[in-house]
Amino acid sequence: MRIRHAFEGCDVSYVTVHDSYRAQVPDHNFYVVNDANRWSKIALMKTAARLSSVVWKERPDIVVSTGAAPGYLALRLGRLLGARTVWLDSIANVEQLSMSGAWVGHSADLWLTQWPHLARPEGPHYAGSVL
Repeated sequence: MRIRHAFEGCDVSYVTVHDSYRAQVPDHNFYVVNDANRWSKIALMKTAARLSSVVWKERPDIVVSTGAAPGYLALRLGRLLGARTVWLDSIANVEQLSMSGAWVGHSADLWLTQWPHLARPEGPHYAGSVL
């Protein structure tokens, strides 16, 4: 939600694990998926199925994610349909990159971190923060 202003004037659909964000973007398509992680295989499969449905329906030109397993899956699924992809590693990951970011960053079209000391020449890149 901290970067939503960057997309003003664009046709944006939001996907999150928190229904409480719906009120913040009332004029946009909004989807809720269950949260999942690498330890919950059944939950991951449910998340992947729901995200597959959303990505297929929306046919995004660009997928932007700020992290975690659902974001990783959304980025991979979007890429399968030809979407450009941006991974913005979470502001919560101060000491090291998130596991999802480390896994998906190299296959994203643009891989960013909000912490200058985590930037590397091969990525992620630092271009500022939203703090």
